[in-house]
Amino acid sequence: MTTVRVRLTLIYSGLFLLTSVILLVTVNLLLRQALHARIGRLPVAPVAPILGGPVDRQAPLPEVVDDVVNYQWEVTALTVGIMALVSVVVGWLVAGRILRPIHRITATAQRLSLSTLHERIALIGPKDELKELADTFDAMLDRLERSVEGQRRFIANASHELRTPLAVQRAAIEIGLPEDVGEIRDKLLFHNHRTENLIDALLVLAQAEHGLEKRTPVALDQVVRLVLAERGPDDVTVTTRVEPFVVDGDPVLLNRLVTNLVDNAVRYNRPGGTIGITLFHGVLTVRNTGPEVPRERFGDLFEPFRRLHTTREQGAGLGLSIVASIAKAHGADIRASPNPGGGLEVVVVFTGYRSRGFETNDL
Repeated sequence: MTTVRVRLTLIYSGLFLLTSVILLVTVNLLLRQALHARIGRLPVAPVAPILGGPVDRQAPLPEVVDDVVNYQWEVTALTVGIMALVSVVVGWLVAGRILRPIHRITATAQRLSLSTLHERIALIGPKDELKELADTFDAMLDRLERSVEGQRRFIANASHELRTPLAVQRAAIEIGLPEDVGEIRDKLLFHNHRTENLIDALLVLAQAEHGLEKRTPVALDQVVRLVLAERGPDDVTVTTRVEPFVVDGDPVLLNRLVTNLVDNAVRYNRPGGTIGITLFHGVLTVRNTGPEVPRERFGDLFEPFRRLHTTREQGAGLGLSIVASIAKAHGADIRASPNPGGGLEVVVVFTGYRSRGFETNDL
């Protein structure tokens, strides 16, 4: 597929060569016709006989005209060849200069993210179509930045307004209800805790989808060990094999990414199952045993509020969708594949890794 610059170069060169060839051919034909007409109107002068021969009254002017015209055609062909090369070079340079503002707009668009919406193209130049395009793009960025800032403020306010009533409700349940209504009390606390987890998950998902405001170096291997150390008791055996790895990102979101992967591997597992966690060359892999995942459900794994069939406690269906959003915010790729015999393998591929040896342990 040819680029716009190549197409513009071909158009400029083609038009230039077409007009040049038409001009030169027309000049050569008119020159030949004019020469023959002028020679036809010249008086014929007698030529003295040579060594007593007959008098030759015809001078060889037509042959001279043919030689001149043929030479002119040769020069024309050479000129057209040179002009073709020159027109391609000049057309390439002119097309590049014309498209320079487009390249600037494209570079700005590629560099933009939710954390760099303050940048603008700010194209300087005459008020033409390209300047109008750049100004329109800048105006769109202004509207987008205001919209994102409004959504961030809404998330912050919603976080406070939603969590506070739930905390008060939980305190009222724990303090206000007597011990003899333990079943009702436990059920209310369970649903209260589930609602808090759902709200936290939705807020984290919204934050991840809005990108990272700032990045700091985060030791992902330490995050993995911290998440496993804080893991509650269960009947699943976890095997880890990690190497030191630092990624520029948000430590809270990266902790949630690893936590959701581990929780998902525990929830969708079988009793007495295993989980394998590896971190090697910037690739985080979490494998688990468990029920077989139908292939038609793989398209739903990273969609919000989608759950796989399991006999364990059901979640909100946001775990892997949050993982996918956090991975995208950190420029990482994520994919999932089934394990032979059941279970799932989730792989998160980061960039810019550095390795300093392995640490292996079984938990």
